[in-house]
Amino acid sequence: MFYRLAPHLALRSSWRPYRAKPQEQVLILRGGPAFPPAHPTTRLSLDLLKEALTARPVIRLLDLGCGSGILALAAAALGVSRVVGVDLSWQALRVSRTNAEKNGLTEAVGWVKGSTESLRGPFQVIVANLPWAVHREKVGELDRLADSDGTLILSGFRDTQEEALLHSYQKRGWGRTGRCTRDEWLPELPPERSFTWVAWSLARRPERSD
Repeated sequence: MFYRLAPHLALRSSWRPYRAKPQEQVLILRGGPAFPPAHPTTRLSLDLLKEALTARPVIRLLDLGCGSGILALAAAALGVSRVVGVDLSWQALRVSRTNAEKNGLTEAVGWVKGSTESLRGPFQVIVANLPWAVHREKVGELDRLADSDGTLILSGFRDTQEEALLHSYQKRGWGRTGRCTRDEWLPELPPERSFTWVAWSLARRPERSD
């Protein structure tokens, strides 16, 4: 995996050779137990994360289900000063901490073993690259943790699964502001009946005055 996050910043998998250019920072990442750095949903999440951090200054960001730590570390490298990465897996947190140490970002991210119930918000941006079933359980918690003008970046599900999830967020006052997709080649149709992965960005809809 190689991904250019900014003119001066790139990400690559630990096995991929690359010679950094002068004045260029390259984050070298080992994969975690869930969605690896090269997975389509990781790339989709990075695309929307880059947009969100370009649109406005962000101080507080949560990476829920951090896995390898790639999204949290990318946010920290782009200047977000208070980044929290959360995962239920000790293995994931060990990989995340190792990746942070190898890239000189040990102090840039706080790593938490647990889930949303152990967290206090608000966060300006929440990134969650999670399986669809987990997303369905976490709608209320992400709504609670998000700032009043916060942004949610969600991925980890197929296009055949998105309608019900979007409806759950719409009922809580969220609207979709961005959507991107990436197809995955597989030898046969997966149980979700689709080859297409999806990522969204969501924002709270303004309340009507009438």
